[in-house]
Amino acid sequence: MTSPTEQRALFALLLHAALADGHKSDAERAALRRITESFPPTADRSFNPWTLYQEVLDGRYPAAAAVRDLSRPESRLLAYEMALGVCDTDGLPNPAEQQFLAALRSQLQLPAEAAVADKAAESLAAAVPVAAASSPATASEPVRVAAVDVAAVEKSILNYSILNGALELLPQSLATMAVVPLQMKMVYGVGKAHGYALDRGHIRDFLATAGAGLASQAVEGYARKLLGGLVGKALGGGLLGGLGRGAIGASAGAAITFAATYAIGHLAIRYYSGGRKMETAVLKDTYQRLLGDGRRLFGLHSAAVEQRASQLSPAEVINLVRQP
Repeated sequence: MTSPTEQRALFALLLHAALADGHKSDAERAALRRITESFPPTADRSFNPWTLYQEVLDGRYPAAAAVRDLSRPESRLLAYEMALGVCDTDGLPNPAEQQFLAALRSQLQLPAEAAVADKAAESLAAAVPVAAASSPATASEPVRVAAVDVAAVEKSILNYSILNGALELLPQSLATMAVVPLQMKMVYGVGKAHGYALDRGHIRDFLATAGAGLASQAVEGYARKLLGGLVGKALGGGLLGGLGRGAIGASAGAAITFAATYAIGHLAIRYYSGGRKMETAVLKDTYQRLLGDGRRLFGLHSAAVEQRASQLSPAEVINLVRQP
């Protein structure tokens, strides 16, 4: 069982990883802030996620100090795996993230198992069939396509939602790392169906603007598992809109991830079918309404999520991301 001190240190390192690239958008930072505001403090008030977020931003709780608060080898390895997963959300880490990870790896004095996490995360990041971001991030002008098979696109989104919900039921860190790459792959497919060739930067910016930032989603996913019983309040009003204040644990994670994936996919349909002309406020409002639809639909598909989870093995995860 992770102690409150270690929970605090692990959560701090998640935030450091999310901010490591040094140029998070205002939308991504706002999403991170909403996450930390939504998680409640511990009963004894020894750990307040929102206060910790401010300490990280202000430099009052640097990564090195968080590392010193991790006394157990398994906690140190978990810290690195989670940080790696956050830095790899939209592709291979950039130079700033690479520097952060290298310093963290040295500070944690990790055993040989850390190399396994490195290799797995690198394989996942490289497997996403989406072009590297151009500068500035763009989506190409659409090419003429045959009439879009909306039913087929919607079926694909539902399949991604079930798959991502199933990944949340698996205990492996690799499964959690795969959720965001699969969402990116899904958005790429929706854009392609509407004649757009999307790059990573465009997908990242599109999701951040809607309020579903990639790094913030990864942080919330890891934090939900890390904080365990603390998530009741977060699910009542957090970044993803909540599923009820009593919802905790893996099943709640499956429901949240199902709903988020569903909402992202259907938002992409509306965005690209409309020629990418939705205003920021409309994007955000539409995403929140689609989350509600996704939450309601989860009840109809929870059995399919559980069945999918029972069929998955860690070895299949990278192949699921790589497959066209």
